[in-house]
Amino acid sequence: MLLGLSIAFLIIVFDQASKYYIMNEVLGEYGVISYTSFFNLVRAWNTGVSFSMFNNWGMWGVIVLSVVAMTIVGFLVYWLYTEKVRIIQVALGFIIGGAVGNVIDRIRLGAVFDFLDFHIGESHWPAFNVADSFICIGATIIVIHALLAKKTKEEVK
Repeated sequence: MLLGLSIAFLIIVFDQASKYYIMNEVLGEYGVISYTSFFNLVRAWNTGVSFSMFNNWGMWGVIVLSVVAMTIVGFLVYWLYTEKVRIIQVALGFIIGGAVGNVIDRIRLGAVFDFLDFHIGESHWPAFNVADSFICIGATIIVIHALLAKKTKEEVK
């Protein structure tokens, strides 16, 4: 459990530091900085969840989505407490850290600050941040592990 919680803590720190740095030191007064033909840094505020769903809920959205996220984090911490497989502990740490990082934004700023913008021409993937990246990586690790892990006779029963 300590492994997963330590990773979660490091991700929270990295996420919050990256958001502060990009928002205040890199973007400053700019809304967009283009770096390549496929990548920009942007100032994007997400008051909803993935892909800006439920973006129009105002303060109720902040409250409801924060409570839902922290409830899910509670379940993930319990799973982490019972999990014996180290790679899954790492993955859960990624997800927990990312979720808490975004909840901190919601509570502190009223929205999640997203700044990574990948695009092909005018077609943009929704902007995201470090926390979102770790949530996706953690979930991917869990899915791949579930698909590839060999089941013992005990686990199949």
